[in-house]
Amino acid sequence: MNQRLKHSLIGILIGGIAGLGAFTPALAQSDKAAQEDPALKIYRASATKVNDLVHTKLDVRFDYAKKYLYGKAWITLKPHFYPADSLTLDAKGMDIHEVSLVKTGKNMPLKYSYDSLQLHIALDKQYKSTESYIIYISYTSKPDELKVKGSAAITDAKGLYFINPDGKEPNKPIQIWTQGETESSSVWFPTIDKTNQKSTEEISMTVEKKYVTLSNGKLVSQKNNADGTRTDTWKMDLPHSPYLFMMAVGDYAIVKDTWRGKEVNYYLEKPYEKYAKNIFGNTPEMLTFYSKILGYDYPWVKYSQVTARDYVSGAMENTTATLHGEFIQKTDRELLDNNNFNECVIAHELFHHWFGDLATAESWSNLTVNESFADYSEYLWLEYKYGKDAADEHSMEAAQSYMSMLQYSGDKDLVRFYYHDKEDMFDQITYQKGGRILNMLRYAVGDSAFFKSLNLYLKTNAFKATEAHQLRLAFEEVTGRDMNWFFNEWYFGKGFPELDISYQYNDAAKTVTVIIQQIQKDAKVWQVPMAIDIYAGGKVDRRQITLANRVDSFTFSYTTKPDLVNVDADKVVLAKVDDHRPFSTYAFQYSHAPTYMDRHIAIDEAADAQGSNPEAVKVLQLALRDKYHGLRSYTIGKLNLKSENVKSATLPILAELAKQDPSSLVRAAALQQLGELKDPQYAPLYEAATKDKSYGVEAAGLEGLAELDLNKAYNIAKQMENDTKGKLVNAIAGVYARKGNPTDINFVATKFDETSGQDKLNAAFDYLGFLSKINNTPAVIKGVDQVKAMTAQFNNAQVSTYISNWMQEISKAKLQEATAVTGSNREELRKQADYMRKASEEIRNAIKE
Repeated sequence: MNQRLKHSLIGILIGGIAGLGAFTPALAQSDKAAQEDPALKIYRASATKVNDLVHTKLDVRFDYAKKYLYGKAWITLKPHFYPADSLTLDAKGMDIHEVSLVKTGKNMPLKYSYDSLQLHIALDKQYKSTESYIIYISYTSKPDELKVKGSAAITDAKGLYFINPDGKEPNKPIQIWTQGETESSSVWFPTIDKTNQKSTEEISMTVEKKYVTLSNGKLVSQKNNADGTRTDTWKMDLPHSPYLFMMAVGDYAIVKDTWRGKEVNYYLEKPYEKYAKNIFGNTPEMLTFYSKILGYDYPWVKYSQVTARDYVSGAMENTTATLHGEFIQKTDRELLDNNNFNECVIAHELFHHWFGDLATAESWSNLTVNESFADYSEYLWLEYKYGKDAADEHSMEAAQSYMSMLQYSGDKDLVRFYYHDKEDMFDQITYQKGGRILNMLRYAVGDSAFFKSLNLYLKTNAFKATEAHQLRLAFEEVTGRDMNWFFNEWYFGKGFPELDISYQYNDAAKTVTVIIQQIQKDAKVWQVPMAIDIYAGGKVDRRQITLANRVDSFTFSYTTKPDLVNVDADKVVLAKVDDHRPFSTYAFQYSHAPTYMDRHIAIDEAADAQGSNPEAVKVLQLALRDKYHGLRSYTIGKLNLKSENVKSATLPILAELAKQDPSSLVRAAALQQLGELKDPQYAPLYEAATKDKSYGVEAAGLEGLAELDLNKAYNIAKQMENDTKGKLVNAIAGVYARKGNPTDINFVATKFDETSGQDKLNAAFDYLGFLSKINNTPAVIKGVDQVKAMTAQFNNAQVSTYISNWMQEISKAKLQEATAVTGSNREELRKQADYMRKASEEIRNAIKE
């Protein structure tokens, strides 16, 4: 499952929560409550295996009006080791019509009890581990009548979803899809819903002929029925865990591709059919790349990807049939501004087909062996396809995401046997921190050993449930080294080192001593291998060191005094670092040290010094022309154009970047920075930008123009309405808010209604920002109601808390604004503030229910 969505729930919440000072006391209370939580005292062991799933056969049909599934299940099982005369199956919120044992082709009724969550069945005899048996169950699944909750990564957990089943929403397709992780497959079929169970599978779905179906494995038959329906049968011959079972039904276009003779298909809504290869087209190359580096060919019979409306997660790695939220559907224009985000999601879910689907975490406590690998796969793909700078930027953002999370959630072990709820495991520790830990492990053992160890791990644990210790054992067998030190620090511990670095030069002895202190508050002392690069006399000398004490010092001789001593030269250690050295070394570092982070750090230092140090301005000038677009964009955002020296040195470069940089992200950033100047000479540049192919560039151009000529910007915005997505929607909304024409407000409300899934959360933030700027009570009430309805749909406490807090802040701002006006304007602002406040309270109260 893809949780690391910069544009999704948790990614946005990081910045938002951190920025709300009023939220901090609540977090402190939350931390105290967590310490007293009795659930945190429960050891979360792997599920005991009394019976093993062997094969699952399902025959299902759907009642769209009732949102029911009518199912028949034939489940083949056998005792795991000890003899068994009973069976417990997970079956959430169902009506159970029949439970029988299938013997010699006949159904023999069995005694059972059912408590709405589990089905307890008395078998006809005691079975040995060498004996299998088949249970038949007739049932009705009623997912919308089940009360469940999700997590930060999974906003709902009812397993089976009917989207627009009555067709009353004109801009939304009719779909059915499933979401099994964590333990929601048992909402739509009886099973042992645990990660350490594996089963082969056969699913027959009866649907209207106009619909397309997708499930795990191969489509082995399609049968037309007399009543105008069709029954599709999908068969999976390799075992996988129940949470990976899936179904999707809808009016999809299927775009076909192939890889080494295997089907690779893309299921999209028909308007996006022509963009399928732009969106998914690198999938075959990913299959080749991952198969090669792992030394283990993609093991499954096919690979399909399908999109889903109103999806409750980012994406899900259902075996052979990945499900993506609709955000993955992008036009070629939208993809210009995507910065490989979609590709990272696609790579993440594909890599799960080795780490998660093939070798599966035996429990949620060990989720790292699924999700940390999938997170790191994004780095591997970017490194291979787009270069190390792109991968390192991605890694830095992931590390920042983890560090930011600590402000409101605190740190925890990567492998956690104590947690409040299994859903809590889907966090930045499991994902982003885990990915950075794997990167450190790669550097600790070297590329060859790293990938050979992964190969051994996969071969040893294929089609099995596994845990972090088995990963450690694979690395130990390959490298011949004891790896407990690394796993104890990073997998079975929490935190990270905080390093204070200083240097002592002895010109007489021609030595430099690097002093590295570990200053983290906890008593833990980290063992940290790293490289130090010494740049002197036009050469680079690499030294390998290992930190092992609170204070370590390393002395190196030199002939020529070094221009730079670069600690953690590969920039892979997850740590907070305070590096005490003069700016001249950072200027040298920008031009000579090779990594993205070397240059990024130097840009930060230059930005801090740009007001007083001419050398810093020169570094920023160089960085504006950096080879990597991400650093060009970053540098633009760091410029202080209030400084005349910075302004005169960088404006010509900025204008050039705004006009012709090959990256739309850089062009947009340059336009935004120039827009802050409100200089009329750039009006033609902004107007030209409103005709760019990139929505982001168009948005920046429109915003810059609006600061100079609101009427012209307004007229252009009206012309843009018919082809508006992403940042351009917010830019147009901003122009309309300033213009104040009541007839334009409906544009923003309509655009919000047209958005769904994860993208709706982004739109909600923009919408609330728009509502904060207008004095139009009916529009504010309508907008607040729309956002409130969205929080109910997302059903996520963190989202609701943040939206509630934001509404409170807007309410206060409107009350403050009311004090500065009189008459009807004051009265209307007060009404809006009161409505915002009440809606905020209702959203907050709904969290507690």
